[in-house]
Amino acid sequence: MSDTPSDSAFVLEQSAEGLQLRWLDQPKMHPLRIDFLTGKTAFRAAQARIKDEAIARACGLSKLKNPSILDATAGLGRDAQVLAQLGATVGLNERHPIVKQLLADALTRLHQAMPEWQHRLYLVDVSSLDDIEDDSFDVVYLDPMYPKGDRKAKAAVKKDMQMFQQLVGADEDADELLQPALRIARQRVVVKRPQHADFLAGVSPHAQVVSKKHRFDLYFPEQHDD
Repeated sequence: MSDTPSDSAFVLEQSAEGLQLRWLDQPKMHPLRIDFLTGKTAFRAAQARIKDEAIARACGLSKLKNPSILDATAGLGRDAQVLAQLGATVGLNERHPIVKQLLADALTRLHQAMPEWQHRLYLVDVSSLDDIEDDSFDVVYLDPMYPKGDRKAKAAVKKDMQMFQQLVGADEDADELLQPALRIARQRVVVKRPQHADFLAGVSPHAQVVSKKHRFDLYFPEQHDD
């Protein structure tokens, strides 16, 4: 992940609704807070159906029963919540320390309100993927931050994601995530990419699931190749 010297432009603060992030350079922008209980993200997850969600099909939820998924680039946890809602158990790994704090706070609030979710959506607190054992998850999901520059995509980004992208920056080492992911995954690695993006690490996938805005490149670990 790229260095983010702009971290000083942000401040974490505790509010009545939970931990939130303020962008000092944009004082009129609403603070960023992760909420798995209410709001548009929670509503999307509650309404999700496997047949309607490309990410669910890509992660094999129609084939694998209650799979364990490592969301290795968890970000705001939105995709992870959908996958957990649809029957997976999802471990969240996030490398950026500020985003990790926001996730941890959101998960604490979720688990307090819905204790049954403690094992469905949880934080994997490791410093790198190298700390995770071989074959420890059925699926590893990767959604690395793509470099900015696509004007159409940039125009469509919502304000909360603008703040997130400004904080985190691009994952310049994204190519280095594929091999550890293949080591960790028992069944498949799923990589979410913009339609025009190169394959991760230049490696052609074994299969793809394509949606309107993105594509999901599927890689099957060697021991599971047919």
